[in-house]
Amino acid sequence: MPDHPWVDSAQGAAVRIAMSVGTMETVDGRLLTVGEERATGTEEMAVRLEERSGVMHADLRIGANVAAATPLLSNSIVGNRGVQMLAPGFVVNSDDMASLDARVLAKSFRNGKDLTDRPRGVLALDTYGLTEDQLRREYPATYQWLLIRAKPARDHNPRDSYRLGWWLFGENQPAMRAALRGLPRYIATPITARHRNFQFMAPDTLADQALLTIASDDASVLGVLSSRLHTEWALAAGGRLGVGNDPRYNKTRCFETFPFPHDDTGLTPELTARIRTLAEQLDAHRKARQAAHEAVTLTGLYNVLDKLRRNEPLTPKDKLLHEQGLVSVLRTLHDELDAAVLAAYGWNDLGSVPWADEAARSAWTETLLERLVALNARRAAEEAQGHIRWLRPEFQDPARRAAAAAAPALAGATQSALDLPATERADEADEAGPSAPVATGVSAPRQPWPAELPAQMRAVAEALSAAPAALDEAALAERFSGRGPWKKRLPQILQTLQALGRARCDEAQRWRA
Repeated sequence: MPDHPWVDSAQGAAVRIAMSVGTMETVDGRLLTVGEERATGTEEMAVRLEERSGVMHADLRIGANVAAATPLLSNSIVGNRGVQMLAPGFVVNSDDMASLDARVLAKSFRNGKDLTDRPRGVLALDTYGLTEDQLRREYPATYQWLLIRAKPARDHNPRDSYRLGWWLFGENQPAMRAALRGLPRYIATPITARHRNFQFMAPDTLADQALLTIASDDASVLGVLSSRLHTEWALAAGGRLGVGNDPRYNKTRCFETFPFPHDDTGLTPELTARIRTLAEQLDAHRKARQAAHEAVTLTGLYNVLDKLRRNEPLTPKDKLLHEQGLVSVLRTLHDELDAAVLAAYGWNDLGSVPWADEAARSAWTETLLERLVALNARRAAEEAQGHIRWLRPEFQDPARRAAAAAAPALAGATQSALDLPATERADEADEAGPSAPVATGVSAPRQPWPAELPAQMRAVAEALSAAPAALDEAALAERFSGRGPWKKRLPQILQTLQALGRARCDEAQRWRA
């Protein structure tokens, strides 16, 4: 029973709980979900439960085994969390900037509430790339501002990097910066939100840790992510958080496992253009309505849209928001986008989402998830054979990155190599250690050793592909940092990659892609 109301009459607390019962016997599982709940006027809630039975998967679900979906290389390294301050003083307003000398360092700053509600209009003092001495010499007023406001909090932090680098954000997310570099815009979504939505952000806007950034300026990517197909996948693959039980968007489970449509599913240039057009219209429509009316928020728009879809009556406040936000226009944009994305997958037989019929909608979602799970497995099998459908091949493909980095590296310039993005596990802060020499003589940043085996195999394969020369095990290990006996796994991972045709070993026991 994953989500049940619980009222503590003694303390007056109203929360939601999950309950599980296990057995040693091999039996079908029973999944009980709340079909309806209402207050009774007493200290109890009247709850109607709906039951399903069948094989219970690792995520305690019955039906499509979304938990079995594996992260895909095609979606790797483009999704990253935003920066984390870990001290006051970095966020300022326009009045504060009047006394500072670092306008070039000030960037528009957004967190999750800025996207779901309204932007606060604040700025962030982004000192990334500056040493303490450089900040003091070039921007003395900003240095003093942070010295007074940020340093006292950092002085008590037990982590050396936070304490000693007090003038910098706690987590600067170099992988995110590398992924976004050169893009005219990028996609962002709040990690925790009642309604899953994606939107384009300006390149000079800095994302907070409460946002997941997706390094793509392609409106077709925005369109697929904004479709109901991806929303249902994210709801099934992600978790829940907080008293409001809002869905949480986990990069590894929700984004990296999601199989995008491609030419093997029926995606054509015409459909791609259609999805792009609708996504641009959707993004522009929401932003225009928010700019025209101060009371219009994304949360409010989608609350009203949900009521329209379910044929529920609108309150006077809802009707005003419907008029100001042109929510019926928003509905048609989403309906047409959903139809175009369904066609891109070749799944027109599913038809439109039956919003008003809960049972039919549940069946529609279940069929969709089963197909997406199967497509994820097919894509994973393709990738094991070396066929990867990159979202941004010029950035993601290790072979292309290595070729781009080879020229400056051979000329003695290693900065491009240092700027290569590290493959990071979802929702982990950047823990890369200092640069370490490798067998090729080119300095490269250490990547944090991933916690899970699929991500470890992917990281090793990418390290081999990016290396300009063959590496022995010791040189390969120098590309990573981690705790515990993680190096013992390298031989087994290399042998597995060799069996899959992703790595080869020469007579000197040196490895290459």
